[in-house]
This record gives sequence, C-alpha cells and structure tokens, in this order.
Amino acid sequence: MVKLSRPWVGFFVMACVGAAGVQAQPYAYVPNEGSGTVSVIDTASDRVVAEIAAGKKPRGLAVSIDGQWLYVSDQPVNQLQVIDLRQRQRVASVDLGESPEGVGISPDGRWVAAAVEGHNQIVVVDAQSRQVDARIAVQGRNPEHAVFSPDGHTLLVSAEEGDAVDIIDFAARKQVAQVAVGARPRGIGFLPDGSRAYVAAENSSEVYVIDVKTRGIVARIKAGLRANGVAVHPDGRHVYVSNGGAASVSVIDTATNAIVATVPVGQRPWNMALTPDGGKLYVANGRSGTVSVIDTRSNTKAQDIAVGKLPWGVVVGR
Repeated sequence: MVKLSRPWVGFFVMACVGAAGVQAQPYAYVPNEGSGTVSVIDTASDRVVAEIAAGKKPRGLAVSIDGQWLYVSDQPVNQLQVIDLRQRQRVASVDLGESPEGVGISPDGRWVAAAVEGHNQIVVVDAQSRQVDARIAVQGRNPEHAVFSPDGHTLLVSAEEGDAVDIIDFAARKQVAQVAVGARPRGIGFLPDGSRAYVAAENSSEVYVIDVKTRGIVARIKAGLRANGVAVHPDGRHVYVSNGGAASVSVIDTATNAIVATVPVGQRPWNMALTPDGGKLYVANGRSGTVSVIDTRSNTKAQDIAVGKLPWGVVVGR
C-alpha cells in the first residue's frame, strides 16, 4: 500500500498495475459503498487486480470514453470524485449537492451528469474543466439515475419517490416531459438505436418500456422481485434486469419483450454492466460482497468475484 504525497493524503492506492494495462484491457470498476473503495476487475482473467480508495461511500460511477478517468459520486461528502485510472488515484473533486447517486457520461465524453437526490436536480459537469455547467431541476422526487440517450440529446431520470421518469432536453438544459411508471423506478437502459428505453420499477417488480419518440409506455413486463438494475446488450437484442429480492437476473428478448431466461446470482443484485462485445455481464451483489459474471451466450453464471463491502454497481471501460 502506497500513501500519496498529495493534499488528499487520506486516499490510498493498493495493488497497482502498470499504466499500459489500462489501455490494453477493458476493466470493470465496482464502487463498494461499505468499504470506500473501487475494485478493479481485469475482464480477461476476471480477477481483482487493484483497489482504489474513492471517498467515504462511493455509489454512481462512469468511465471516460478514452478509459483514463473514472467519475464517482461520493454520497456523504456530496462530491464527484475524479480518479486518474493510469495512476489509480484521485486527482480532483467537484461539489454536487446533497446525496448524489447515479452518474452518466454523454456519448461524446464531454459531459458528466449526476443525479442529486437532496435537491431534486441533475448536475452537469464539464469533463474538461471539471466545473459545474448546469443544475437542472427535475419534477420527480429523489432522482437516482441520469442516463443519456445514444445520440446525447436526451437525459432520462428515474425518480424513486415520484413513480415517474423525467425527460430532459439536454441542449436546453431543462425538463420537457414526464412519463408515469411503476413504484420506485431505478435502472434505465436505452436500445442502441435510441428508439426505446427500459425502466425497472423496484416496488412493482416490473419493467416499463418507453417509446422515446412518443413518450408513451408500449409494454409492461413482469420481472423478478424488486427489479432494479438495467443493462442493454450492444446488439440490442436483449435487456438484462437485476432482481434484488430474488437474487437473479432476468433476460428480456427485445423483439417480443418476453423474459427468455433467469440467471441466479448473489444476494441483492443491483447495478450491472456489459463488456464492449456483450459477451459478459457483471452484476454487483450488494449483500454478498461479490460480482457475478454471466456468460451472455449461454445465459449462465460463470463465477462470483469477491470485491469490497456493499458493491453498488459496475461500469466497464473500453
């Protein structure tokens, strides 16, 4: 363990690997809100190769397009932590507001959007200057996730206590519509062409399918108990939904909106991410302290990887 000789002396980097490795392999990054760390998983070997100190309670996170920067919301200190993935250390922080959660990055990599629960806002940060660009008020209470559409024109925001999804015109930096969904919406995922969005409603254990153009609900899918996380395969043929109360992941065929497989994972599965080729799905299991690796070709669990305490989610670099 090496202590950094910087103003943020409370941050440490453990088990560091060379900077060349950041470019050579896609890594999966897992925020452990109970450990104050981000676990780094080599997706080639499915082994944890590093632990990065990431504040007091890291939750939402996003990785830059070039794979150099990791953006992590640190809930108790109300900040966005910026981590240099070559050095595996924090280099900056941005004040967001009370209780930030989900973090998204625009398709062009220029903007980072954080859902800030305490102020019912989406805070937009310029990734280059690391300054706040805008604070966008949302109608729904307790926003958890802010997810960009594939073209970057729209942000969808799940309002946990509003039973709705707020729609933001990103260029205008304002909310323009709201779509009612089931109780306690959480994860959101767009199809690659941006035509539909899938939203998991935890308390109703359903997935709502939104036609992005018309802003109407085109399907309701009964998922497993306490559905919450959503991930979309790069080819758009399948959507994955974590079922927090059932310790499983449901696989939805997007052609029929039917569940075609259910894969057992660890306890309290939460947020998830796929490798760029879509071959593996990484599922954070909050109560198990593990990440389950699902082979998406066979829809079977390949293994569980031990990480830190209370893993909140996963993001995979490119």
